[in-house]
Amino acid sequence: MKIPGLRSILLFASFLLFISLNTGCSKKSTSTVVNANIPLVTTTGVIINVTATTAQSGGILVNAENGTVTTSGVCYSSTNKVPTTSDTKTSDTLKATGTSLKSFTSKLTGLTANTTYYLRAYCINEAGVGYGGVLTFTTTGTGAIAATVSTFAGTGTAGYLDGSLTGAMFNNPQGVSVDASGNVYVSDSFNDLIRKLSTTGTTTTIAGNQSIGLVNGPALSAEFYAPNGQAFDAQGNLYVADFGNNVIRKITPAGVVSTYAGTGVAGYRNGAKDTANWKGTTDSLAVFNNPESVAVDAAGNVFVADRGNNVIREILTNGRTKTVAGNKVKGFIDATGAAAFFNNPTGVAVDSKGNLYVTDQGNSALRKITSAGVVTTLAGNPVQTTLLNYPSAITIDASGNLFIADEGGRIMEYNTAGVLYYLAGALNAPGNVDGDGATARFNYPQGIAVDGNGNVYVADQYNNAIRKITFSK
Repeated sequence: MKIPGLRSILLFASFLLFISLNTGCSKKSTSTVVNANIPLVTTTGVIINVTATTAQSGGILVNAENGTVTTSGVCYSSTNKVPTTSDTKTSDTLKATGTSLKSFTSKLTGLTANTTYYLRAYCINEAGVGYGGVLTFTTTGTGAIAATVSTFAGTGTAGYLDGSLTGAMFNNPQGVSVDASGNVYVSDSFNDLIRKLSTTGTTTTIAGNQSIGLVNGPALSAEFYAPNGQAFDAQGNLYVADFGNNVIRKITPAGVVSTYAGTGVAGYRNGAKDTANWKGTTDSLAVFNNPESVAVDAAGNVFVADRGNNVIREILTNGRTKTVAGNKVKGFIDATGAAAFFNNPTGVAVDSKGNLYVTDQGNSALRKITSAGVVTTLAGNPVQTTLLNYPSAITIDASGNLFIADEGGRIMEYNTAGVLYYLAGALNAPGNVDGDGATARFNYPQGIAVDGNGNVYVADQYNNAIRKITFSK
């Protein structure tokens, strides 16, 4: 029986958990001016675009507590670890979020280079000042990260043509990966092909024949259906989330395609539950629903963002499939394993310690899953949607920095210090422009990958191109 309002209840419950994790203590006012409490406030959970002298933060007004909020912003200090409005502060405009809540964005200027700051959000009503939780960040010794965008491959026109990189034609590319030698591979989704962009400057087709289907065997005779995210293992096998076929495919270095997991029918089912007695090498029992991306850890375990099922799955090296986190129902709750909730997870990446990072698109959030299955939110939430907007893919470099593609036209970095940077592109300003930082334009970027030199590659879907981002400090 369908329970009316279940999704709304889950979203509300998840946001209450978000509040409990991010809100400072709030005492009742003893003021006789109004019969109200001080406002209930949360601090935005991530610091944005930190440079030597600037940064960005903000907060959410969860409840004005029967009062009228007259001032909101953030207060910060390099000496007071619990800053108050007596320290340096901003005064910012509250804006509606599309829910009953309001949020604000705060821009900090005049900071000192190489200095640690303590910051928290505040709101003031007739009863007094309400504070959010305290965040810590350290300014850099230099200015902003300089990112330069160029077109690596593709003409900008939908089609199919191998050859030179700039002369090649793609049709809505959605997945991208890089092998150990620096060659770039593309899931050319609407051509139903896997393409290779070599370090020598040529584009070739390595798998698929432009026919929609689920056919294994020699790579150029194989058939795919809207292939999406992809990733390599240490042996050079390429795993592809075959989105339209609801399966995970494997392409060997010898050019043989097989179905690694899944039945070809949309649904939700894991394979054998008894790991000790599992004797298979592929999981023909597992069922997926529009798997969108994959990641492979050092041991060869394959992780899947199973978008249609709102879960993260793992295909063990013995072929057995299990669910790492999530429970099929859409929601936004940080918890462990099946008690956690996701909403259309689109991307997954894994670090050297076995931690997973997920772009949770429906929640406009970046989530983390520890090796023990504990899910937390690193950045974003369903209220402050413009922070990450609609994140579509994620990748990780050798140092542990995360790079995120936003369908709204931006490429972002969430670094190991917990700072979010907007590297290139602009929100909701589609185009096809090469250039530096915010002057560059993308059109519905999807897959993202990073090579051994730190260069980032983006499958720019509606521009039918692969873009490259290089950096200078």
